[in-house]
Amino acid sequence: MSEMKHKCGVFGVYGKGLDVSRLSYFGLFSLQHRGQESSGIAVSDGKSIKSHKGRGLVAQAFDEEAIKSLSGHIAVGHNRYSTSLGTGLEHAQPIIINDLGRSRTSGGVLALAHNGNLPSVAALTDVLKRAGIRTDGKSDSELMADALVHFMKEGASLEEAVRKAFPLFTGSFSLLVMDRTTFVAVRDECGIKPLSVGKLSASGGDSGYVISSETCAFSTIGASFVKDVLPGEMVVFDEKGMRSSLLTLSSKQKLDVFEFIYFSRPDSVLLGKSVYEVRRNCGRELAKEAEVIADVVVPVPETSIPGAIGYSQQSKIPFEMGIVKNRYIHRTFIEPDEKLRHQGAKLKLTPLPAVLKGKRVIVVDDSVVRGTTTRNLIAAIFEAGAREVHLVITSPPVCYPDFYGIDTPDQTQLLAFTKNVDEIREFLGVTSLHFLSYRGLITGIGVPEEQLCTSCLTGVYPIDLRERKKEVAPACIKVLPHSVG
Repeated sequence: MSEMKHKCGVFGVYGKGLDVSRLSYFGLFSLQHRGQESSGIAVSDGKSIKSHKGRGLVAQAFDEEAIKSLSGHIAVGHNRYSTSLGTGLEHAQPIIINDLGRSRTSGGVLALAHNGNLPSVAALTDVLKRAGIRTDGKSDSELMADALVHFMKEGASLEEAVRKAFPLFTGSFSLLVMDRTTFVAVRDECGIKPLSVGKLSASGGDSGYVISSETCAFSTIGASFVKDVLPGEMVVFDEKGMRSSLLTLSSKQKLDVFEFIYFSRPDSVLLGKSVYEVRRNCGRELAKEAEVIADVVVPVPETSIPGAIGYSQQSKIPFEMGIVKNRYIHRTFIEPDEKLRHQGAKLKLTPLPAVLKGKRVIVVDDSVVRGTTTRNLIAAIFEAGAREVHLVITSPPVCYPDFYGIDTPDQTQLLAFTKNVDEIREFLGVTSLHFLSYRGLITGIGVPEEQLCTSCLTGVYPIDLRERKKEVAPACIKVLPHSVG
């Protein structure tokens, strides 16, 4: 599934004696799947904040010279997907603010990196406008940074500014913020986006802390897992060490279920659960629910591989890598010509006739959103000689838009909003179509339902959408959580 994208991933380091910019580079490298539009790192040496941002992948945005230019003991990094604001570097993060305004190089007083989205900025813009601060044309992340600096100009420390601004942030956020001496990590009251703390312990005595959107980045740099940042929790790092406090009494864990389904790397751990094992379990649950007579089980690379393994293990149908992914297609900024565009999915995914020809094929994918990419792929699999193509999806239908930091299409473009399962099957051109049930998904994940945000599946939004509620309408397919109805 490639029709839903995360808007970003965040990574940070605090530790004197550590090469924080280099550690951040490799941390962001591990989080490349969360954002491929731009990458940036800001570093403080205790006196000033410097930053470097570049378009494209981490390896394209940085070189050795850029890393060496960022010396200090605090670092905040960010990978970004493009949004409606555009793809230019002016929208890249971390956001840097100085005493007089915005700075893209040095002298800043604050750097901020944000994973998530604020569906409502009414409370935030009201406070900023009353303070005489311009809000037009700014992203939610920029408004959050402006609010923090506003309180700091009134005399608050960074820690105090975060505490004051927290009630104004209506939506989803895993934030990393630093000034020249202090590093703060904070998570929204529902913990919709993941955020974890790790520790670096070097044999030479240098040690420090790292913060990451996913735990997979810890092993890359040799850090050990310490804790998840709790919903509504602020964790502060400074010369006194690490300390934390809860900023709200109404916190409740509601991790975005799509972190398990699609977004997180399989070697990450969420809510104490291995993402790989969860996806494999969902494949097993789907095989119990959808018994298909076929010759081979084939995953859509790469996030669907664990689910296909689970389906194969449960069904006893052989597993084969019948589709090859071009891992480097996203590394080019060159647009394909019209003839190449007609190739559609083949630019990214190529079916293997040697595996598929004459076979009854079960294709395992993790989700279907618009369906255009999936339809092109199914057609290519038939062209490769498959006799039957049975599509099985290791999640329920995506019926509702996201407002918390996933780049989803308008609701009217979601297949499950306008079509039932039979109509979706016909649109995709498959022999049969099976979605994992909601109950099967919860069973496969293995954590209490109340700890998950399932809004894209159920239309139940744990953080009030306020003025954006009007953008949500009942879908053709109904997926109800156990706690409703």
